[in-house]
Amino acid sequence: MTNDDDLLEDYKGALFGGSMPAVQRPALILVDFVTAYLDPASPLYAGVEDAVESATRILKVARGVEIPVIFTNVEYHDGGKDGGVFYQKVKALKLFDEGSRFGKFLPNLMPHSEEHIITKQYASAFFNTGLSEYLTAKNIDGLIITGLSTSGCVRATAVDACQYGFVPLVVRDAVGDRDPRPHEANLFDLQAKYAEVVSEEHIINFIQNNK
Repeated sequence: MTNDDDLLEDYKGALFGGSMPAVQRPALILVDFVTAYLDPASPLYAGVEDAVESATRILKVARGVEIPVIFTNVEYHDGGKDGGVFYQKVKALKLFDEGSRFGKFLPNLMPHSEEHIITKQYASAFFNTGLSEYLTAKNIDGLIITGLSTSGCVRATAVDACQYGFVPLVVRDAVGDRDPRPHEANLFDLQAKYAEVVSEEHIINFIQNNK
């Protein structure tokens, strides 16, 4: 088994971990900050309160300089038929059936009326949602990604952002998972291949200097 230094050297030797182009026109996305992940009564409760607090601070700064803000949530209809095999595979997705309280946005991360809301059925915020077209119409070249969970919808959104040509800036402090092992493994892999993984401090400075 390799240690962390061996792993870093192995990836460096394979020419992973390069840098993406600088972002000039960012948007902020808040992926699935909903009750299911923060209510201890939910089977999806993940103990990610720190990520919520970080995202709340970032959202305040983003709103202050009026960069585009996007929220996502999940909702299923007609017994989950619009969720396909994903809904069948992950039984917890029933928590997001239409009308469920677990799908509601958090009180301190609530969209404003002018902000874009995406209701999705799959992991990526890009899949069948028109997000790529929305960003292109606004001349956006990079997506600041916060949300839940790191190994699921955050990762899928970051990979698709890269594939659609938007630079993904994944904020380490503002994403979370139910266990640190998938959280750290996915952040490592995103940084190596698909995204720039940055700190809350870095992204707040970036937003403030980008206005």
